[in-house]
Amino acid sequence: RESLVAPGTCFGKFTKSQKFRLSVTALDFLAPYAKYKVWVKPGSEQSFLYGNHVLKSGLGRITENTAQYQGVVVYSMADVPLGFGVAAKSTQECRKVDPLAIVVFHQADVGEYVRNEDTLT
Repeated sequence: RESLVAPGTCFGKFTKSQKFRLSVTALDFLAPYAKYKVWVKPGSEQSFLYGNHVLKSGLGRITENTAQYQGVVVYSMADVPLGFGVAAKSTQECRKVDPLAIVVFHQADVGEYVRNEDTLT
């Protein structure tokens, strides 16, 4: 076991309940091919990078026809990929909801490189 080597990029890990948890290390590979995207305003970028959800007040744009609970890639307004999330509301619901409602649930972000650098593999 000591001589076992695994070169490459870690895309995620399996949890104890056998679900696959996508890691932020896969962001560079998956972001260009993302079908559903969310752009956050510059004021909300910092909040998202600290591990918080995206609120309606911080939402810049969202891809049309995004369904509720759909996986999305979160971008800054300058088209820099920041992380992954899950849409808490559909595109149509986002138009009607109050500004403090959660629009995207946080899953992973590039700030994890700093926060969890000792546990990332």
